[in-house]
Amino acid sequence: TLRKATFHEYTDGTFKTRKPRTPEWEHLGLLGPAIRAEVGDRIEVTLKNNTLFPVTLHPHGVFYDKAGEGSRYPDGTTGTDLADDAVAPGQSYTYHWDVPERAGPGPGDPSSVVWLYHSHVDSMRDTNAGLVGVIIVTRRGAARPDGSPADVDREFVTFFTIFNETLSHYSVVNTRLFAPGTAANMGDKDEKMPMPVMMPGGSMFAGTPESNMFFSINGYILGNLPMLHMKVGEHVRWYLVALGGETDLHTPHWHGNVVLYEGHRTDVIELLPASMKVADMIPDSPGIWLYHCHVEDHMMAGMTARYEVVK
Repeated sequence: TLRKATFHEYTDGTFKTRKPRTPEWEHLGLLGPAIRAEVGDRIEVTLKNNTLFPVTLHPHGVFYDKAGEGSRYPDGTTGTDLADDAVAPGQSYTYHWDVPERAGPGPGDPSSVVWLYHSHVDSMRDTNAGLVGVIIVTRRGAARPDGSPADVDREFVTFFTIFNETLSHYSVVNTRLFAPGTAANMGDKDEKMPMPVMMPGGSMFAGTPESNMFFSINGYILGNLPMLHMKVGEHVRWYLVALGGETDLHTPHWHGNVVLYEGHRTDVIELLPASMKVADMIPDSPGIWLYHCHVEDHMMAGMTARYEVVK
């Protein structure tokens, strides 16, 4: 278990009481709450920064102006348009994003699509620290009152990434958990530190920088993602997302069942960093099945999960 910074939903603007996750979203793991919208809606999110470093909310796909971008870089903005660029520790900021047609499903898409959101002050360290979530947008007129697509029985979000703990804001805190003899980022330089614990990857990555990398699905490794449950014949929607570096080339693979993706039948889908894809499954084969990245060394290092289909 490593220290991470994650987005949490609260019951009100006092930010005193976290809103409990419903059972169907327990599998999100370290992902922030799934933000729902229907085409035509306006999303309003107030971010309170309880970390010790500046953070933001940067959305993909939806419509925003410069005051809602949530990213810091030399874009020529001034005044109030800078307030969204970095929310300081202890401070709050409210983001406003619109959901026009171009943020929703296109002509060839199913009834809902998925977009990423994440912190984008120091994007690499922010996301390696865990500040990631998704926005699910449903076609206008195709949503239930809670925003979920009316033609779908179950939804699952799976986020494939290799968390590099040497590139996290918590690298110094987490180094004491790293494998012996590996490089730990201490700020201005890499130092070798004596570490007492061997982490996942075993002898395959022992004594190498890869020992500090965690090949995860929603932050879980080695089959520890909460079991994903479904029934034969249900319409199950999978939202597949990824972030990371050049090694984050992932191929989610379902054992036992197939999905429909962009009009094609398959049981493997390709993900690159910042990919956002949707696949639909009508499970017909009951059992507990493996769900994993089919890049072989990623699978061996822990990028595995399970799902269960019952009659």
